[in-house]
Amino acid sequence: MNQDHFPIVGIGASAGGIEAMQGFFRGVPETLGAAFVIVTHLSREHKSLLPDVLARFTPLEVEAATDGVSVRPGRVYVMTAGSVMGIAGGRLTLKPLGPAVREPKPVDLFLTALALDQGARAVGVILSGGDGDGAIGVKAIKEHGGLTLAQTADGYGPETPDMPISALRTGFVDFGDAAERMGDRIAAHFAANSPATQDGQTDQFAREFDAELLTEIFAILRSQVGHDFSGYKPSTFVRRLQRRISVVGAAGPDGYLKLLRADPAEVGALFRDLLIGVTNFFRDAAAFEALAADVIPKLLDERAATDVVRIWVPACSTGEEVYSLAILLREHMLTLADPPRVQIFATDIDERSLTVARTGLYPRTYLSAISPERIAQHFVSEGDSAVVAKAVRDLCTFAPHSVLRDPPFSRLDLVSCRNLLIYLGVDAQQQLMPVLHYALRPRGYLFIGMAENVTRFEDLFETIDKRNRIFQARDAIPPARLPPMSGQDTPIFAGAGQPYRRNVTTHTALRHTVETLMLAEFTPPHAVVTRTGEAVHYSSRIGDHLEVVPGQPTRELAAMARKGLRLDLRTALREAIEGNTRVVRDSISVELPDGRLQTISLVVKPLNTAGATEPLFLVVFNEAAAPVVKERQALEANERDTAFQALERRVSL
Repeated sequence: MNQDHFPIVGIGASAGGIEAMQGFFRGVPETLGAAFVIVTHLSREHKSLLPDVLARFTPLEVEAATDGVSVRPGRVYVMTAGSVMGIAGGRLTLKPLGPAVREPKPVDLFLTALALDQGARAVGVILSGGDGDGAIGVKAIKEHGGLTLAQTADGYGPETPDMPISALRTGFVDFGDAAERMGDRIAAHFAANSPATQDGQTDQFAREFDAELLTEIFAILRSQVGHDFSGYKPSTFVRRLQRRISVVGAAGPDGYLKLLRADPAEVGALFRDLLIGVTNFFRDAAAFEALAADVIPKLLDERAATDVVRIWVPACSTGEEVYSLAILLREHMLTLADPPRVQIFATDIDERSLTVARTGLYPRTYLSAISPERIAQHFVSEGDSAVVAKAVRDLCTFAPHSVLRDPPFSRLDLVSCRNLLIYLGVDAQQQLMPVLHYALRPRGYLFIGMAENVTRFEDLFETIDKRNRIFQARDAIPPARLPPMSGQDTPIFAGAGQPYRRNVTTHTALRHTVETLMLAEFTPPHAVVTRTGEAVHYSSRIGDHLEVVPGQPTRELAAMARKGLRLDLRTALREAIEGNTRVVRDSISVELPDGRLQTISLVVKPLNTAGATEPLFLVVFNEAAAPVVKERQALEANERDTAFQALERRVSL
């Protein structure tokens, strides 16, 4: 292997790690030509004998790591006790621990540094160990294009499976395998990804990824994981496919398609690779500074303490963007005598990423873009790791949600949707941008990534700060195309969910636009469900009556109904579906997102549609009166009761 392009393998191990490392090094091919760096949980009171032990079962040169040593292939470097190890410029760094400090996550720290320093040449291996150390590290390596492996049961362990299981549960591990087979996996991966091999493969793959093959892969993903990637940018999608083909050693695109057809686990692995995106705190610092100076004061300064500022971060990944916003908001809230409440809704379709985000624990390397003053104020340090302070985490709610499939949030003051658009094709953007506009209050703000723009949507958003990608929703409300949730190209039920059309020039198109606008603005919110209660279409304004609930994503309409509506909706649906008849429920009180109460009548009726393959039912939410605050409704109810009691007394006389 080229001496300038050798892989560096970071190995994390703890309890039971000796046996696991023995198996690992017995399986390393002599021709691999990699460097190996071993990170363990060591007691500072005992000198490590690990270099001597490892030298007994590997022909590679084994040495205790020293600060500043240049990492070379064919060698094994072992972290010394009482230190924290990193890597920079291909040289190991060792920092002694303070007398009262015990670094809780040394594997995470090293693997994160390795990912940042070596990129695609980094390999993360998680062997036997007794906690969750390494889970963040394999994520960092995977995000930067490296290879990740975690030990599964074999003759060499794992004796203590907590560390590899935690890594596997993140979904960022390329191979769960026996320790003795990992060396061959690494060798095969880098043989397939040498510069010469990769140049030839890129041209070959570009020719072989035809539209028919991609269409079938889209269909497999849609069928097995429930998400449609046909709107994904083609170049990005193909690049991620190439990586999976290389990792699994498939015989080109056709061989990989056969694997997808036969192996649901590989479909899941491809799905997770498609979701990978590098995320940092305060990515594009100048843009966040502009948001803090020009937008956040406007959101908070003129609000009463009883008001709620609502923010949505779709595609939030592992939470860095969410916490960056929360820190800015918290800082400004501390300058106000009676700040309003702040709710940040952070959503993603990957539950594993949400688990990392909710924990809020990151290597300090991740915090390189944050000033020491902010770290001291908004984080709690744990050695070379840091956890987001509770006051910041309390502003954030994380939940699974698909921005292109599930009902959007509504009445939001700010949507921060950074670096999602770059992964979407034109058609998917055409669907997404009106949804984001619908989710915002009039004059609400949109914050997007530096490589993104709203050029094609200037009738939805006006520019506030072009350089820093801050926009504001226009007052005009065009018809929004909300997710049909049917897997079809067009909604089952035509109406307010019709695609948004631009440049209307003919009378027919104008009439269609006017009719669609009338439906969107003056027709009651409604949905269409199957006989099992699963929603296949939403109208506009449906978000007032639905909410994203924690846990596994669902399409069941009743499960997403707001407080006060769920029971009535379930019973009405059951009666209508079982009897194939119209069912009405009157005078239902529903609590809206802003805390006001809305009285509605609920109508469920069979929907006869031409060409429908199964019975469908229309659910209509008729808003009987304007929303009122809780206190007013209680007062009105009390007045009605008093009047009724007086009438009863008169009748009884």
